[in-house]
Amino acid sequence: MHPYLLLGIAIVSEVIATSALRASDGFTKLIPSVAVVVGYALAFLFLSMTLKTIPVGIAYAIWSGLGIVLISIVAYFVYGQTLDTPAIIGMALILAGVLVLNLFSKSTAH
Repeated sequence: MHPYLLLGIAIVSEVIATSALRASDGFTKLIPSVAVVVGYALAFLFLSMTLKTIPVGIAYAIWSGLGIVLISIVAYFVYGQTLDTPAIIGMALILAGVLVLNLFSKSTAH
């Protein structure tokens, strides 16, 4: 399977787990609590699989950067958390960094 597809699965799993962590209400609700454990387990499993071909620093930068942006978007729509202008600018810079890594860095696996 393509390493960036595996990384994408890891990112989505982490975002689901983090969203469920908020919904678990301190692990007092069963279904969200199970989603947290399963989501993080899948996230780390798929992240570890990407490290066979993508350098760890690059994979983690993409995983954490896109995770921050995606969980912020989920929190905005699902939990009503606001994103002010500095937050949006910061997330745009994170996305720009991920794009620079992938498009111009010789450190990534293409």
